[in-house]
Amino acid sequence: MGLKRGLSGVNRIRGGGGSRSAALVTLVFLCVFAPPVFFVGRGVYIDSSNDYANASVKQSLDWRERLAMQSLRSLFSKEASVLDVITASTAHLGPFSLDSSLKKNNFSPSWRELEVDTQENQTASSSIVNAKRDTTSKGGSHQKVETPEMLYRRQLREKRRERRANELVQQHNDDTILKLENAAIERSKSVDSAVLGKYSIWRRENENDNSDSNIRLMRDQVIMARVYSGLAKLKNKTDLLQELQARIKDSQRVLGESTTDADLPRSAHDKLRDMGQVLAKAKMQLYDCKLVTGKLRAMLQTADEQVRSLKKQSTFLAQLAAKTIPNAIHCLSMRLTIDYYLLSPVKRKFPRTENLENPNLYHYALFSDNVLAASVVVNSAIMNAKDPSKHVFHLVTDKLNFGAMNMWFLLNPPGKATIHVENVDEFKWLNSSYCPVLRQLESAAMKEFYFKADHPTSGSSNLKYRNPKYLSMLNHLRFYLPEVYPKLNKILFLDDDIIVQKDLTPLWEVNLNGKVNGAVETCGESFHRFDKYLNFSNPHIARNFNPNACGWAYGMNMFDLKEWKKRDITGIYHKWQNMNENRTLWKLGTLPPGLITFYELTHPLNKAWHVLGLGYNPSIAKKDIENAAVVHYNGNMKPWLELAMSKYRPYWTKYIQFDHPYLRRCNLHE
Repeated sequence: MGLKRGLSGVNRIRGGGGSRSAALVTLVFLCVFAPPVFFVGRGVYIDSSNDYANASVKQSLDWRERLAMQSLRSLFSKEASVLDVITASTAHLGPFSLDSSLKKNNFSPSWRELEVDTQENQTASSSIVNAKRDTTSKGGSHQKVETPEMLYRRQLREKRRERRANELVQQHNDDTILKLENAAIERSKSVDSAVLGKYSIWRRENENDNSDSNIRLMRDQVIMARVYSGLAKLKNKTDLLQELQARIKDSQRVLGESTTDADLPRSAHDKLRDMGQVLAKAKMQLYDCKLVTGKLRAMLQTADEQVRSLKKQSTFLAQLAAKTIPNAIHCLSMRLTIDYYLLSPVKRKFPRTENLENPNLYHYALFSDNVLAASVVVNSAIMNAKDPSKHVFHLVTDKLNFGAMNMWFLLNPPGKATIHVENVDEFKWLNSSYCPVLRQLESAAMKEFYFKADHPTSGSSNLKYRNPKYLSMLNHLRFYLPEVYPKLNKILFLDDDIIVQKDLTPLWEVNLNGKVNGAVETCGESFHRFDKYLNFSNPHIARNFNPNACGWAYGMNMFDLKEWKKRDITGIYHKWQNMNENRTLWKLGTLPPGLITFYELTHPLNKAWHVLGLGYNPSIAKKDIENAAVVHYNGNMKPWLELAMSKYRPYWTKYIQFDHPYLRRCNLHE
């Protein structure tokens, strides 16, 4: 009877709304009314097996049923969860609650699954209903208490949300890490192993962790054997000392100059074994942690001192090799000199001397004591000139090479071009009373700086400035061009370590805009600026110059001699050279005083006119070299030395005739 009335009430709800909530109510009532306990209203139940109970509640069933249906209808219209409503309405019944009924009748877990699904699908609706309930309870006379079931479901929801958030964060982190790893792999692919050189960790030999392991092991054994030798000597273990020394000699003999395991002889494994046995024996008799540590520290200190000494020696030898003349070139100079002084005075004269002071021709100044280098400069300029007859070369050398320089160009005249050779020692006006550099070179302080071996400033850092070229006036003659060539208006100054690859006559048409010096600038982002060459801690330098001013290069410079005389450039040079007698403004050399003398008087030329660095920079682009009008081998690796970089040397050697009799006699070859 109760089941029938309950179903009839459900049917009325279904008929009135036909909504999703009504369908859920139907399902709930079918599940709830199936057992013998049937809930009619709050606090009232009917046991269908008890006739007495049926009779006692029969009269009040109708109005209670209507009241229950009315309550259900009002709640379901708010889209509240069916399970929330029923559970909340019966939670206080204790053993007669919905959960107790489910446990009592052994319902399947599908009921719980339905509860969870319903909760997931109606989270938003439940939130709205709960908010309204809270508002109602606050406005009423009493406050609703959260039941354990409600608390459990709320905690379940919070855990689920937290788990989902963690999954999303973890997924994001994994994606980010994967992207970073992929980017790192791509960057590693772009690494140029050629640039890294022999120290590259990407070398093939380093792919195998055990590569050359025998070499390394043998070297380590020798080190430890030396340690134990010292300890054996300290503790008077004569027999062990002799055995260790014998094994050290054997290992060193086997090692020799080997750099890989493949270079080792077959006996290497036997030597490794024998040394290992001796070291084990020494360890048992001599090992003391403090003593071994002290010995290793002493050996490390000694090795460090040896490395420093070798570095200093290497620097000195490199500077010496860069500034000396090879035997073959010295031989050439000696043979030419002998043959020159065997000539009659009439045969020592060059043709076309009338062109030497003609301001309408293209004049070059070249100061050098290297016959072969000077010949390359002249030959390259003539071979690339459109009209060689208009080019005049003024060569100045020292008295030792004066005869050789004359003889070479008498034997090998530069076609229709004009050439003239002078001796710097015959410039009587160039003396110590007029030239500050000559006066300073004769001073006791300068002689001590150059010739006293134990001078405190004789360290490797000063070796660059302590070389013979700074003692030669050929290096400083560039500051006296108007005195050397008083009747010329413009002159192109060339170093002897350059080659000419294009016609240079357009340089005479460049407008210097009232400046004295036309040169290619060498400054980059932060290098080759004035603060690299000058001492800005000195107040004279700091007051007069900008440390960020751009430097420029000697080697190919167009000088306006008229403007030079007008601005008294030589006088400016003398002023600053006198102030630098103690070398407090700049180190020795001609570029720092040149930067000072021509400060704000230098016109920048297009960089294609002059490409520098072939004497020290191995990474100059081939395109830049081939497009340059002048290529400069500035640096220590001059093209006539064995130090020269092989890939740059052909640009220079192609202007040398190696089958020349004088070159063959002196063994000069490519």
